[in-house]
Amino acid sequence: MPSPASLAPAPSDSPASTARTPTYEGACEAARRVAAILPETPLLTLEVDGRTIWCKAEGLQPIGAFKIRGAWHRLSALSEAERARGVIGVSSGNHAQGVAWAARRLGIAATIVMPCDAPAIKLANTRALGAEVVLYDRPGGVDRDAVTEELRAASGATLVHPFGDAWVIEGQGSVGIEIAAQMQRQAGFAPDLIVTPCGGGGLTAGLAIACPEAAIIPVEPEGWNDVGQSLAAGHIVPVGKDAPATPCDALQTPATHPLNFAILSARCPFGLNVSPAEVRRAQRLIFEKLHLVVEPGGAAALAAVLAGKVELTDRTAVVLSGGNTDAAAFAAMLAGQD
Repeated sequence: MPSPASLAPAPSDSPASTARTPTYEGACEAARRVAAILPETPLLTLEVDGRTIWCKAEGLQPIGAFKIRGAWHRLSALSEAERARGVIGVSSGNHAQGVAWAARRLGIAATIVMPCDAPAIKLANTRALGAEVVLYDRPGGVDRDAVTEELRAASGATLVHPFGDAWVIEGQGSVGIEIAAQMQRQAGFAPDLIVTPCGGGGLTAGLAIACPEAAIIPVEPEGWNDVGQSLAAGHIVPVGKDAPATPCDALQTPATHPLNFAILSARCPFGLNVSPAEVRRAQRLIFEKLHLVVEPGGAAALAAVLAGKVELTDRTAVVLSGGNTDAAAFAAMLAGQD
């Protein structure tokens, strides 16, 4: 039985993530790394308004979300010296679990800064994977990035940013590499439109570099559509201080990162946003038609499609990005009691 570390590509000293530009070739390399340890997630067909769309079921990853991809690509690229110093991440839960999973497999110590109001299942799963969890108040508490930087400076750990990191972006881009290959096998063509949930923009940027011939549409929750507003303004616009509560905890990002925005502004002409009711409708349909449990944020892209906000093509793919939701909350949503 090979050791966990032996499953990763040989690492080399890596420069700061901001010194690299994510590339298509990097996304292909990430896809190879991911394929070496994980099976493809299914690409399922769904009929919407008389058209067939292809839904990528990322909630079936071992940690219940696509975030495992970027985390594995980033951590497996660390040098031995970097691995010895550990890693630190900041996340509402899905990136946290991805980093914790990859760190445990590679024998790396991991600390994750998480909000106190993160879903209990995400907090519990992150701790169960062996990561140390440091909590902060959201919203209105201390700056999560300041907390993270203080811990990083004290330990010398490598920051694994949830979306502003070239390796992480390339890792998330492996979703697009898989979608293109699966659609080619199943239908004989590649996607020309990909609709995706969007928080900080790491997945959206990864899809943009991995599928350069496809239009990419990011979808965010109402009141948390900083990416959409940034695209419209031509510069990064943070979420307002009065941002409303949203069931899409995975998509509550204060602002995108310059690394992501450079890619998004070149590839995404606009962004869309969806209401809690539209998200719940999508969750119910996914459960009914695809027999999958998808968390609110993971259903955001399909919510926009079902609401008629996307002009579908015959080659549309939709990312169902995660399935980490509390059983009680999901049951209440299905029963219409949320």
